[in-house]
Amino acid sequence: MAYTHFDRLTALDASFLELESEGVHMHVGTVAIFEPGPLATEEGGIDFDQILASCAAGLHKAPRFRQKLESTPVSRHPVWVDDPRFNLLYHVRHTALPLPGDERRLKRLAGRIMSQKLDRTKPMWELWFVEGLPEGRFAIISKVHHCLIDGISGVDLLAAFMGPDEAYRPETESHRWIPRPAPGPATLLSSEIGRRVSAPGRALRSLGRSLSSPDENFEAATRTATGFVEGLSKAFSPASETPINVPIGPHRRFDWARFDLGVVREVKKKLGGTVNDVVLACVAGGVRSFLQRHGVDVDDIDFRAFLPVSTRTEDQRGSLGNRVSMLVAPLPVSVADPRERLAKITEETASLKRSGQAQGTEIIEELSDWTSSSLLTGMSRLAASQRSYNLVVTNVPGPPFPVFLNGARMLETYPLVPLFENQALGVALFSYDGSLYWGFNADWDAVPDLHDFVLAIEQEFETLRKL
Repeated sequence: MAYTHFDRLTALDASFLELESEGVHMHVGTVAIFEPGPLATEEGGIDFDQILASCAAGLHKAPRFRQKLESTPVSRHPVWVDDPRFNLLYHVRHTALPLPGDERRLKRLAGRIMSQKLDRTKPMWELWFVEGLPEGRFAIISKVHHCLIDGISGVDLLAAFMGPDEAYRPETESHRWIPRPAPGPATLLSSEIGRRVSAPGRALRSLGRSLSSPDENFEAATRTATGFVEGLSKAFSPASETPINVPIGPHRRFDWARFDLGVVREVKKKLGGTVNDVVLACVAGGVRSFLQRHGVDVDDIDFRAFLPVSTRTEDQRGSLGNRVSMLVAPLPVSVADPRERLAKITEETASLKRSGQAQGTEIIEELSDWTSSSLLTGMSRLAASQRSYNLVVTNVPGPPFPVFLNGARMLETYPLVPLFENQALGVALFSYDGSLYWGFNADWDAVPDLHDFVLAIEQEFETLRKL
């Protein structure tokens, strides 16, 4: 029998495919700005041939980026197979901003790129190298489907192409890639039947490990069960209706902000909480101001944030796919005093960490792996349609030192989180080299005044800084 290869997507990874619709695009992204460094050319552009060589050399560390989707017969569960027609030039693209190249035009370009779905017949990622910024700087706009990576694995992927000093260069010797043949329908069907037959045994073995030390596992099991019930109850309990919780279309706006991470840490040191608590306090204050300008009565509002939390262990670093659990936290948008808002958030996040809500969502993910990803997808769609949360806020830690692409230093990097059904605004953060970078993704029609929200976030942080 000829050698074939495929990798089955986890239920969580597969759910990001199933959640897509005409207006919902499940790709994550970043806009990173670089100084030109050694990549500058005499004509004022960048050496794209050198960039292509580095990308080709780095891909051997991330073989998933040469794979495309296929499906198993009957169950139609997605699997990864090598793409025999992989073409690097399709995925790594070179463009330039119209004159004058400035941040506003870069944001518009990023929004336009993020408005287009990725092609499922090819490996699901794109890198756009954008010339034309002032002082010869260039940008990289990345777009990767969420079924490939989460925030932490995105950081690991960054390490495959970039290094911590100006002298770093990826190994450029030829890494010959030979695509492995994809399995036929009979092999895929046989594998899927074997997996379904073995699922009860795997569940029993997991239960047996828990029962082998009941005292040790009782408290954790109780906390997980409680978190599971809490998660279900919130899925059926709607938050308040707001102007950002409306059906969305396919078009996107993208905006950003940058905070000094040292100042953020000083705020949390003086006022209490963590860096994440300060972030959520800024979001709560920004939302309050934004909604008031839209005529919303915020005095009794029940506003909730959806917080993805990484569960990736050290031995899982470097692997792609998603390792996240979900938390839903109420934000005190109804509270007028900024100091009190931060105190309430600090208290709430400490309670969430003890609640077992994160472990409860892992139960749903495991059940979906044993049965069907449709269970997890259905829960996600229910949460969105029932408005169990108003806004996604995700914060990913990045390297605290500068990184370089062939000697060109990355100066700024702004992340993007996808929008879910009935959720027209999402907030993503990334810490890098002493700064905290905010990326704001919004539906073009539902949030035409996105920059006003960005200004409200900045004003809230300035208020906390003065306190």
